[in-house]
Amino acid sequence: MKILMVLTSHDELGDTGNKTGFWLEEFAAPYYVFKDAGADVTLASPKGGQPPLDPNSDSDDAQTDATRRFKDDEAAQKALGSTKVLGDVDADGFDAIFYPGGHGPLWDLANDADSKRLIETFWASDRPVGAVCHAPAVFRDTEHEGKPLVSGKRVTGFTNTEEEGVGLTDVVPFLVEDMLKKNGGEYSKGDDWASYVLVDGKLVTGQNPASSEEAAKEMLALLK
Repeated sequence: MKILMVLTSHDELGDTGNKTGFWLEEFAAPYYVFKDAGADVTLASPKGGQPPLDPNSDSDDAQTDATRRFKDDEAAQKALGSTKVLGDVDADGFDAIFYPGGHGPLWDLANDADSKRLIETFWASDRPVGAVCHAPAVFRDTEHEGKPLVSGKRVTGFTNTEEEGVGLTDVVPFLVEDMLKKNGGEYSKGDDWASYVLVDGKLVTGQNPASSEEAAKEMLALLK
């Protein structure tokens, strides 16, 4: 099994002066789900190299078993520090593609032409596509047969009330929940901050950081 994980390269939280990036748990938990299952994991980002970490995801209260494991894992840290440039990545040879969230993807991956190309290629060839929390932002412009890729699909992603809860409703360029609905997705959600994952065909979406491990496990089940 070869899995491509795509992370954001964007580190500015709108015009707040604060930093953003990818959310550590949403990378670490799926990464170890995949690795522990024997998968070969390749990491990529629009700019390549070390993707920016959302500092809030590195706070004491955001730590999980997976993030603590990552902090003791030199090989994983080295892999994360040398992600491939997304534009150089070919879909051939990979069995699935997975996007961890964090607010960063709202600004770069949502309108990244290389990301769009990869997702549409994976989808057209019936390979699993997964995204968790804010990462379903990557489905804003993706299409299949002339319609939004999520149209008619059961999907979830970071809720409007969760965005309100972190006080960023007026900072983000768009709301994930609203965008998925606008694109024809059959959006649903669980309780705020609780794990909630949907699988529709080869599409796997998770609502929030708590959903990242389950989303990865669901994706793995599609590959077995």
